[in-house]
Amino acid sequence: MAEDDPDIREISLLLMRRAGHRVISAEDGAQGWRAVLFHDPDLVISDVDMPEMDGLELCAKIRGNPATELTPIIFISGVLMPDDDRVITAGATALLHKPFTAAEMLSCVNASLAAGAKAGRDTK
Repeated sequence: MAEDDPDIREISLLLMRRAGHRVISAEDGAQGWRAVLFHDPDLVISDVDMPEMDGLELCAKIRGNPATELTPIIFISGVLMPDDDRVITAGATALLHKPFTAAEMLSCVNASLAAGAKAGRDTK
């Protein structure tokens, strides 16, 4: 998970861990990209507006790498809407709009993991 807001990052990490997911966190897109390369995650959750590298750039790097191109990506944003051309062009699997509930996040994560498996992404 790449999120520069420490409160959102910590709450999301706690939620994901309580749901049984192993989670790696990053404070910006550049750290997120390094984590993707090192850990080969089943799913990436990324804020859109971050320092160093924003979520759109992170998504482009993930989609541009043959080893990670099928990785499902959930954008979280308080500004972008699901029909925003930038979300569609970037290739995000889903958009979770801030503020979101725990149930919304878990539902989005489960749907995105299922979509990744259906698309041929090996899940661990």
